[in-house]
Amino acid sequence: MKLHEYQSKQIFGRYGIPVPKGRVAATASEARQIAEELGGRVVVKSQVLVGGRGKAGGIRLAKTPKEAEDMATQILGMEIKGLPVRKVLVDPAANIDQEIYLGITNDRTARRPVLMASAAGGVDIEEVARTTPEKIIKVHIDPLLGLRDYQARDIAVGIDLPKQYWKQFGEICHGLWQAYLECDATLAEINPLVILKEKQLAALDGKMLLDDNALFRHPELAEMRDADEEAPGETEARKYGLSFIKLDGNIGCMVNGAGLAMTTMDIVKLFGGEPANFLDIGGGASADKVAAALRIILSDKNVKAILFNVFGGITRCDEVARGILTALEEVKPQIPMVVRLVGTNAEEGRRLLADADMTTAETLADAAQKAVAAAKA
Repeated sequence: MKLHEYQSKQIFGRYGIPVPKGRVAATASEARQIAEELGGRVVVKSQVLVGGRGKAGGIRLAKTPKEAEDMATQILGMEIKGLPVRKVLVDPAANIDQEIYLGITNDRTARRPVLMASAAGGVDIEEVARTTPEKIIKVHIDPLLGLRDYQARDIAVGIDLPKQYWKQFGEICHGLWQAYLECDATLAEINPLVILKEKQLAALDGKMLLDDNALFRHPELAEMRDADEEAPGETEARKYGLSFIKLDGNIGCMVNGAGLAMTTMDIVKLFGGEPANFLDIGGGASADKVAAALRIILSDKNVKAILFNVFGGITRCDEVARGILTALEEVKPQIPMVVRLVGTNAEEGRRLLADADMTTAETLADAAQKAVAAAKA
């Protein structure tokens, strides 16, 4: 689950990280009022859950409240990478001497969190990692011991941070670690963390990604989800406990099991197709759940064919077949569908689908080839 910048910075502030005293506005007049309260010179920042806001014109510096109102009017009417801007964050303008990147994420290879920093802040850290990886300083955090003081100092030395800022930098690192740990985040990032001309550090931007699997422990964070900023299919899938991610291809995939879903997507690409989604119906899926999954796939107008790949262990193949037939009665799709059923009650499932004149396959390769051919036709 992604949090907006203003939501991330609110959380950072609770952990002692210095953040600007800005506020969110949903209208241009609100932006003007906030700018007046902050002294006039402000930054108006679009709040959408994508990167590249600045390059798209979604971040503007306003010198007066009237300018802030005009810029908010322009930004609130924008779309950035297909997402409409419904809110802007109005922050006081800052006098910046230097920009730093600071973040914590999971290092799956090391199987522990990693604290990263770079003196090349204010730009995409992915670009820094690609072009000048030596500029990123990393330390791994033992989850049993937590972040140690010497590790924060090592990072400060590695990015050539002047010694006068080490104490505050260490406090910010510890605050970021606590926010990451206690919110069950997979990413907590400040970009940029700046040195102000007033000789202080401040977090001018913030980003957090939370682990969906841990949200049951954080109902107050779950309420922060912005459904307007995600694909409608992903919102619908969550209601039924389905794992769904929309992609840009034209072959809808419905699979039981995350690993099998990834394999299915790879096989589709191998035979010249492009998957339209990742969709894992999980083990023990009922007919109602399968029907819901099919409706979600069919809601994507780019889908030209659907590939079902079900390995029946806990999930019974006849139940999946009934779910497919139930959805067909409701949605009545006009696109070809290929079904591969293997495992528990597979013969019964294939018989049910054959009676409905659906294309079946016994191997994944055969199913993928048929789905790609159907989509091209």
